[in-house]
Amino acid sequence: MAKVSFIGLGIMGSGMVGNLVKAGHEVTVWNRSSSKYPEVEKIGAKTVSDPAQLLPGADFLMYCLSDDAAVDAVILNGTSLATKVEPGTVVIDLSTIDPVTSAAERKVYEERGIEFLDAPVFGTKGEARDGGLWIVIGGDEKTYEKALPVLEPISETLHYMGVGGNGTKMKLVGNLLVASQIVSIGEALSLAKKAGLNLTKVLEVAAVADFKTPIYAGVGAGVIKGDYEVNFPLKLMLKDAKLIQAFAARLNSPVTIAVTTEELAAEGVAAGMGDLNASAIVKVISNRAGVDLNESTR
Repeated sequence: MAKVSFIGLGIMGSGMVGNLVKAGHEVTVWNRSSSKYPEVEKIGAKTVSDPAQLLPGADFLMYCLSDDAAVDAVILNGTSLATKVEPGTVVIDLSTIDPVTSAAERKVYEERGIEFLDAPVFGTKGEARDGGLWIVIGGDEKTYEKALPVLEPISETLHYMGVGGNGTKMKLVGNLLVASQIVSIGEALSLAKKAGLNLTKVLEVAAVADFKTPIYAGVGAGVIKGDYEVNFPLKLMLKDAKLIQAFAARLNSPVTIAVTTEELAAEGVAAGMGDLNASAIVKVISNRAGVDLNESTR
């Protein structure tokens, strides 16, 4: 089994570490906050106080960080781990970031002869915990094949997208699809409520018709119960909406859904919903419509 060093114990990282340990890998973790160290130590991971302690002898360095600023602070500048990774270590960035930031990482690694994969993940807390993430990967195909022993334990499916950067680009394309579904179910349920329809019956139709999606089912069921427990926070959806727009602007491609998502998410964050689930966008829409979608108390 491999010696894996892992950075990031957020909503996603903790689950991934657990599944790497279950797969038999020797996992050592660093996080900017040590509050989750007892949790991962209990399942068999080691922890360190200095990220530089992760580097000696590592077969893989994996990290899942919240945004571009975190990648810059830990990997590119700040502690500048990218310049200190030992030859022979394969680096895998699981974060959702701007392709420009990912390219900057790749440049530093490849100039030093370090193999690097951009491998952002689709899924939330439950998928991370259960080893059910969907991962999109960019980079050298032989490096991807070398990384399968650490990617397979954390994923349901793996999708090799081709050259470096393609994983990060695909993640933003996919997040645009996610945003469109959350916005549309919010608008649809708000309209249905104002029209006097029973929302449970609306979701029954949405679950079987040709426009059905797991997001409609999951988000819809949650909002009519008033459940916004965080699996992926609204403040990160706001970050992603901005990333999608910046990416699309460089390619001169319209992304009107991302513009709308940013507007709604920003309104929700300003109203104190930033740490709720991303489905809180639906709450913003229903508030604008003047309706309450929570039917659990009726």
